Amino acid sequence: MSNQRKDEVSEVAQEAIQKAQGQGRGRQFVLWFAALILGGGLGWLGIPVLNELFNFIAAVFTRLFQFIAVPTIALAVITTLAALGAKKDTGRIFAHAVTYTILTTISAAAVGLVLYLWIAPGNLPAEVIGQGAADVPQKLGSLSYYDHILSVIPNNVLQPILAGNVLSVLLIAAAVGLGLAFMPKTENRAVLLKGIYGLQELLFTLIRALLWALPVGILAFAGQLSAQIEAGIIVGALGKYTAVVMGGNFIQFFFVLPLFMVLRGVNPLHVFRKMSPALAVALFTKSSAGTLPVTLASAERNLKVNPAVARFVLPICTTINMNGCAAFILVTSLFVMQNAGFELSLGTMITWVFISVLAAVGNAGVPMGCYFLTLSLMSSIGAPVGLMGVILPIYTVIDMVETAENVWSDSSVCAMTDHDLADTLEISSEATPAAS
Repeated sequence: MSNQRKDEVSEVAQEAIQKAQGQGRGRQFVLWFAALILGGGLGWLGIPVLNELFNFIAAVFTRLFQFIAVPTIALAVITTLAALGAKKDTGRIFAHAVTYTILTTISAAAVGLVLYLWIAPGNLPAEVIGQGAADVPQKLGSLSYYDHILSVIPNNVLQPILAGNVLSVLLIAAAVGLGLAFMPKTENRAVLLKGIYGLQELLFTLIRALLWALPVGILAFAGQLSAQIEAGIIVGALGKYTAVVMGGNFIQFFFVLPLFMVLRGVNPLHVFRKMSPALAVALFTKSSAGTLPVTLASAERNLKVNPAVARFVLPICTTINMNGCAAFILVTSLFVMQNAGFELSLGTMITWVFISVLAAVGNAGVPMGCYFLTLSLMSSIGAPVGLMGVILPIYTVIDMVETAENVWSDSSVCAMTDHDLADTLEISSEATPAAS
């Protein structure tokens, strides 16, 4: 057979494989959507035995995501920095990721401020705020933002991993990755790297197994949420405040982030379709760190992002790219200070835009992370935190939407960085294993 004939056969085979993969992903998306609808309907029926089963399955999947999230972050950062740490590509990837992160986070906070000024939430009755004080976690009332920063600095290797402290794990992984990058290229280094890459291949095998079983998890998560709404656990009594927070997330998700991608020459609809598994998981797990395994797999397998970009950008974005959190911190802080009688001049509000951005960047991508961080900030300036207890019942839904927005922003930053560097990124000789 001639070489030309072989090439033609190879191209046909590749097209057939890509077509089959596309059909498989289409069926998978339909299956997930069907699980979402079915779970919501079953949860709404309010059958106690079924709700208990949903709670159990949801807890199992949450534990599995938490189990795999920390090693995913650590290994992704270590292998990427080990391969790129001494190269100029690292600086370019990092610069693009941080630039897009800062721009999108500032825009999210700015949208929240504009909506806050436009909708203008009023003050709540003093007795309502007083009742809410009972729901505020008391031990957090005395925490300062410095305590939050100090908790990120690890004092041993095992404690951050055992506690699931995402930022601490990121710092340790970055140190190890850069250490490997600048080590002398000895046989011991090569053996160590092979072992780390082997662990990463095992990790992605576990992630694929988790994705295969994910429809069961989506069914349980949807049923759990539907049952909570039907039982009246999740309520929206705060009216205009809720409208500001949700409206800001909606505008950032459907308009601002797609506009960023369009301006950089990236098709947002294409990115949304390919990253939809990660967005679905983020919505129900309420943890961008817990969703990271699915985000990585979706970026590499579906969106075809360069693994060197995906495994460097996404773990970093998971810990610093918090669009939804920045908007929540800003709006909630202004609302609490307004109810406490603080003077909110335009200068003060603009100052809090930047405070919220900095606070969001330092926040960990874990459930209720934004809530606890906002509580700490309000406590540090002497604002009464009773209103945080009033917000607590509706925060479940807010946290879901925020997390989905955070992961959508991570995906957008990753896609734009990959697009910007597609023609110039060097391929390292120590290529990372594919996630497919």
